[in-house]
Amino acid sequence: MSAQSFYQVVSEEFAAVDGIINQQLTSRVPLVEKIGDYIVSAGGKRLRPLLVLLSGKALGASGDRLCQLAAIIEFLHTSTLLHDDVVDMSGMRRGRSTANALWGNAPSVLVGDFLYARSFEMMVKLGSLPVMQIIAQATRVIAEGEVLQLSRVRDASTTEEIYMEVIRGKTAMLFEASTHGAATLVEAESAQAEALRCFGDSLGIAFQLVDDLLDYKGDSETLGKNVGDDLAEGKPTLPLIYTLREGTPEQATLVRQAIQQGGTQDLESIRQAVETAGALDYTAHLAQDYANKAIKRLDALPPSIYRDALIELTQFAVARTY
Repeated sequence: MSAQSFYQVVSEEFAAVDGIINQQLTSRVPLVEKIGDYIVSAGGKRLRPLLVLLSGKALGASGDRLCQLAAIIEFLHTSTLLHDDVVDMSGMRRGRSTANALWGNAPSVLVGDFLYARSFEMMVKLGSLPVMQIIAQATRVIAEGEVLQLSRVRDASTTEEIYMEVIRGKTAMLFEASTHGAATLVEAESAQAEALRCFGDSLGIAFQLVDDLLDYKGDSETLGKNVGDDLAEGKPTLPLIYTLREGTPEQATLVRQAIQQGGTQDLESIRQAVETAGALDYTAHLAQDYANKAIKRLDALPPSIYRDALIELTQFAVARTY
C-alpha cells in the first residue's frame, strides 16, 4: 500500500499548505525562524493537515480557507512536538536531532509558544468562531492528556482505561479537531460533521496504538526515533499494561520493575515478554478495531475519491512500520 496515493488527490492543496506554513513562520527574531523552520522542514507524515484537506474535499468543499485551517492544525501539532520533546527529554525525532537537543529546552518551549500563538492569530483571520471553539477545546484537552500521562510515569498501577484516556487526549483529539474542524468550516450538515468527528477520534486512537506497538516491534532507523523511548521514560503503554495483567508472574514482575525504574537496560527482555504474553497482538487487534470503526463512520459521506483516500489513509495508519 502506497502512502502517496492519498496525498496525490490533494497534491495542489498540500503544496498551498506548505506555502502558508513557510509564510507564517516569519519572525523578527532570527532564532524563532531558525528553530521553527528546522522542525517544520523535518516533514513527517503531515497526517493532520491531510485529514483537514481530505475531509473538506469529501464534503465538496475547496479553496484557500481549507488550506488555512490545515496550516493552523500543523502549527498546533508542531508546537506540541516541541513541548513534548522537552518534557520527554527526547534526543531524536523523524530521524534527526530534536530542537531541544540542538538549542536547549528554553528556546524549544518558547518557539512552541510562538507557534501556538501564530496558529491562534491565523484562526482569528479565518473568522469562524465555531472552528475556533473546536480548536481551543482541543488545545486544552491535549494539554490535559499530556499532564495525565506525565502523572502516570513510572506508575505500574495504570489501567487500560486510564491509558485510553491519555491517548484520546494527547493524540486522538487533534485528529478529531482536524476532521471535525474541516466539516464545521464548510458548514456540513450535522450528521456528516458528527461522523467526521467520530472518524477522527477513532483514527487517532488507532494511530497511537500502533505507535505504542512499534516502540517494541520497530527499529530506530525505520521509526526515525529511538526504539524503547516509552520504556526509557517509564511510560505504561498498552503493551506493558496488558503484560502486567495477562502475562506470567515472571513477565509481570519484569515489566513492573521496568516501568518503575525506567531505562532500556532490559529492553530485549521486555520486548520478548510483551510478545510472548500476546500484548503486541492484543494492541494490534485493538488498533484494527478502531480503524474499522473509523472506516464505518465514512458511510455518512457521499462516494468520492476523497472518501476513498480517507479509507486508504486509515488502512495505512494501522499497517505502517514507521
